[in-house]
Amino acid sequence: MIDIVEKESALTFPIRVVPRASRTEIVGIHDGALKVRIASPPVDGAANIEIVRFLAKTFGVSKGDVFIISGETSKNKRIKIKNLSKSSFEEKIK
Repeated sequence: MIDIVEKESALTFPIRVVPRASRTEIVGIHDGALKVRIASPPVDGAANIEIVRFLAKTFGVSKGDVFIISGETSKNKRIKIKNLSKSSFEEKIK
């Protein structure tokens, strides 16, 4: 189960990032976080840019609505996405 906080028309949740994967995709839930494989390497913020782009596309929001609020240099990050409901989030990750 993912620790999702819904507040002021935004969702906050943890993700676990696996950089340098063969392709960018959501692979499931790992230790209470959404596990995401990213094709980009963790160099000069490339993986963070890819995470924001991928999550915006996956959840149908703009890139400006996706924020990394903690863990910018870690594999474990906390993400905030504006204009996304909990039901939409759960539907997209299935």
